[in-house]
Amino acid sequence: MSRCLSGPESCHYKKVQSTPGPFTSEGGSSPPLSCLSPSEMCGTRSASWTVPVPLQPVVFDRDMMAHNDCENYPREAVYSNSKEQRPTVARQASAASVRQTFALAGKARWSWQACSGTEADGCYSLLASDAFPASCDDIVTLTKFKPSWSEGEECNGPLCETVSTSGSEVPSSSESGRRYNLFLKRRLRIDKRHQSKDSIFFRDGVRRIDFVLSYVDDLNKEWEKKLERRKEFESNLQKAGLELETEDKKESEDGKIYFVKIHAPWEVLITYAEVLNIKVPIRENDIPSMVENPLDCMLAPLRLPEKVMHPEPDYFTAPFSKDKQELYLINDESTFFSPSMRNRIVNYILTRCPYGTEEGKKKFGIKRLLNNGTYSAAYPLHDCQYWKKANDPNCDNERYTLYMEWARFLRFYKEQPLDLIRKYYGEKIGIYFAWLGFYTEMLFLAAVVGLICFLYGLFTMDENMSSKEICDPAIGGEIIMCPLCDRECEYWRLNTTCASSEYSHLFDNVATLFFAIFMGIWVTLFLEFWKRRQARLKYEWDLVDFEEEQQQLQLRPEYEAKCTQKKKNPVTQEMEPYLPITSQAVRFCISGTTVLFWVSLIIASMIAVIVYRLAVYAAFASLMENTQTLQPISGLLTPQLATSVTASCLNFVIIMILNFFYERIAIWITDMEIPRTHMEYENRLTMKMFLFQFVNYYSSCFYVAFFKGKFVGYPGAYTYMFNRWRNEECDPAGCLIELTTQLTIVMAGKQIWGNIQEAIVPWICNWWGRRKARNNPENLYSRWEQDHDLQTFGPLGLFYEYLEMVIQFGFITLFVASFPLAPLLALMNNILEIRVDSWKLTTQFRRPVAAKAHSIGVWQEILNGMAILSVVTNAFIVAFTSDMIPRLVYYYAYYENEDSPMSGYINNSLSVFQISDFPDRNKPKLNPENLVICRYRDYRYPPDHERKYLHSMQFWHILAAKLAFIIIMEHVVFIVKFFVAWMIPDVPADVKAKIKREKYLTQKILHEYELEKLKERLCQGDKRATEKEFIATEGRMELSRAL
Repeated sequence: MSRCLSGPESCHYKKVQSTPGPFTSEGGSSPPLSCLSPSEMCGTRSASWTVPVPLQPVVFDRDMMAHNDCENYPREAVYSNSKEQRPTVARQASAASVRQTFALAGKARWSWQACSGTEADGCYSLLASDAFPASCDDIVTLTKFKPSWSEGEECNGPLCETVSTSGSEVPSSSESGRRYNLFLKRRLRIDKRHQSKDSIFFRDGVRRIDFVLSYVDDLNKEWEKKLERRKEFESNLQKAGLELETEDKKESEDGKIYFVKIHAPWEVLITYAEVLNIKVPIRENDIPSMVENPLDCMLAPLRLPEKVMHPEPDYFTAPFSKDKQELYLINDESTFFSPSMRNRIVNYILTRCPYGTEEGKKKFGIKRLLNNGTYSAAYPLHDCQYWKKANDPNCDNERYTLYMEWARFLRFYKEQPLDLIRKYYGEKIGIYFAWLGFYTEMLFLAAVVGLICFLYGLFTMDENMSSKEICDPAIGGEIIMCPLCDRECEYWRLNTTCASSEYSHLFDNVATLFFAIFMGIWVTLFLEFWKRRQARLKYEWDLVDFEEEQQQLQLRPEYEAKCTQKKKNPVTQEMEPYLPITSQAVRFCISGTTVLFWVSLIIASMIAVIVYRLAVYAAFASLMENTQTLQPISGLLTPQLATSVTASCLNFVIIMILNFFYERIAIWITDMEIPRTHMEYENRLTMKMFLFQFVNYYSSCFYVAFFKGKFVGYPGAYTYMFNRWRNEECDPAGCLIELTTQLTIVMAGKQIWGNIQEAIVPWICNWWGRRKARNNPENLYSRWEQDHDLQTFGPLGLFYEYLEMVIQFGFITLFVASFPLAPLLALMNNILEIRVDSWKLTTQFRRPVAAKAHSIGVWQEILNGMAILSVVTNAFIVAFTSDMIPRLVYYYAYYENEDSPMSGYINNSLSVFQISDFPDRNKPKLNPENLVICRYRDYRYPPDHERKYLHSMQFWHILAAKLAFIIIMEHVVFIVKFFVAWMIPDVPADVKAKIKREKYLTQKILHEYELEKLKERLCQGDKRATEKEFIATEGRMELSRAL
């Protein structure tokens, strides 16, 4: 059994002379085996060092193993102190000594064997598998290191390890022997690993692992090129001050993956903390906390422990400066910068570190190396396992705390530990969960009001005069309706739609109008209160003075790499890369054409669904009328509803398919545009994706709400699509119930599918990836390997989360007048969404690189636009989709019975058509009852009127009332919205005061520090120049106090 090791993982073994050592031949004294200090270990391998080796065979007996006296032997002969260390004896040997054999307890043999090169190359090593326990049954391994050094230098060559069982009692050919060898192989790996599997430190146990790179050293045609890239890249990382430590592939679980662990020392951290303008503590916050809420005692069950909610004290902070280190509260350099800050700094270096020149272009950045396969992954480490605490007492176990207090679904009623989320994952992820939590809280109010409106419709269902008349056999049973399709369909009675008319009253009642107006105001309250919440978070998370230029406006590495031309920046007067205007124009044309093509594809797919509706509508109508088995459900499942349900399901499938392809197209065309900054990249991608998703998800709802049943014509003069398919009509009870069906299927289907994608798919992928590791001892499954097997939370991870929630926001605002229960469904989904997102982020994904963000970015503007559009769409839905306005016009102007103004409304809303006026194209084949007239849904003059089949005056009155309602509702809601927005300040008054107080104290501290420095200089340097500087500084302090 042989394994080879190469690269920086292999230990540096010293070349020593072949001199007689302290070991003696049989019968002589032997050295102890438990007295070597860790400081004497060799190179980077904690279990290896060098000692002189005798030329003659040696017998180690059990007494030698039990010897505890270390004083009688030279220090270099003592080579083991615990079972977690594996001794190594290296020597320079001649060819004659290659076949020397050493016996251990008369069982296993120690054999010198060459694994590469010639026997005369020398530098052989003797490896024992354990610290020689009293049983002495372990197989001892002999390895040879091919020397690649000159005399006196260190060797770091490839390592080949051979386990020899010849002459021993272990059968190598049998099944038991194979299992025993496998056991020994694992045992060797366990013994060599002296760290805990949860270790997040280098082998010295001191330097923290801030980042991990992994790669597979596959021997393909680009192997040498990748090796050269890695060598250059890692060399440049070390030149940048980072410290690296490599884990060989034989230490990995599958024996294929190398891991490069990266540590950022203090000097690197303070240098880049100043570059990134990171704020650090300078003094504890002395501003008193807010007055306690008297309802806190009632909300106690919803609270989390104080240590979880506020893991760190509140400090006044200031941007870090290397020259003013004594100004900051630096108690411990190793913990002064949090792990999220550290991995953010290291990621900054990785994204800008060069690795060579290819094809005349300078190449740099870990992202490019990941894309071309040089590295397989790059990620920071989680601090522990999520289901139990780490063994290291210095570990904060923040991942475990987040899982126990936040990520479990049973904690759904608890508040979120936003400060801990921000500390562990960074501000960008923290602000997302803060927004999602606030959105969910506000949905509670909308859900309650929507539920009340729904219950109102439910309790007044029996009092609805329209459904009563439709269900009455004397009224609805006597009204004969015109056929639903040409030729094949028959005449039908109105009371067959009794059930659907009753259910439509659940959503089409007077409460719908109230709820539409309420949601217009609710949207404004949500956005304005979120601005206040966001302002408070900006203060608490030290983001008040955070400028996008520091993070988002930095040039993207891809932009710097692809833009070879440079020009002088008029502000900095430095040469910067730029993209010529001609290249930008060409790229924008290609991008715009691609987006337009995909939007057109969505519209084409929607038209295809409409054609499906028209094609199967006649089939459903004929099937339900002529099939006896469907008669029991014909009252509930009308042809219109059956067509709507099947078309909605088909439309949802098409939506998901188009989404799958367009997401990749949008990323590709955004990359092709080569945006200059990170913010520009995110904004462009956001607008492309949102435009597509908006058209994709909402087009079918817009069709049902504003187009279906509006351009039907009348019997004898129907309108046709493509001169072939007759436009479909609304249900006699109105189109609102069909819009409700469409909205429910698309919204609920998207939420269910989204949760499956977010939770189940990553879990299955991780389960499949870890299936082999479950068969190995835990000692072999290191912290970096565990995280490597998790899914990647990419830079667009939060983008998809925001997009999902914004699309949901559109469903509950743009079309909420048709479905008052939409906010309740969204609330239930979001309660689950918070826990699913937190669970997958904590347990199923690698730790994301921390990033700063002081707001939700461009999504805020998108939400504002949707809030304004929602007022218009809901006004049109109430006016044109529901029967609210026609009923009100009849109630006030066309009623026939003063005691019951709504009686007779159904008969009034149906026009009369003379069957003999049917052209042959539309005339039904059968008329068994010899009917003379039929009714249809419209306001037209009867056949005996001089203005036969033209719109009646009542139609124009209703149209005028609809337009007037839209104008009045829009103006009322907009006035209230703008008044509410004006009344609610974006920043709370107490936050403004705290910001001013912190700025004043920070300036005062900094000025006092400068004064102290100037006083020291007065005593040492140029008094004249320093006095002027001292006076100017005092004047600046006085001005600051005055301000």
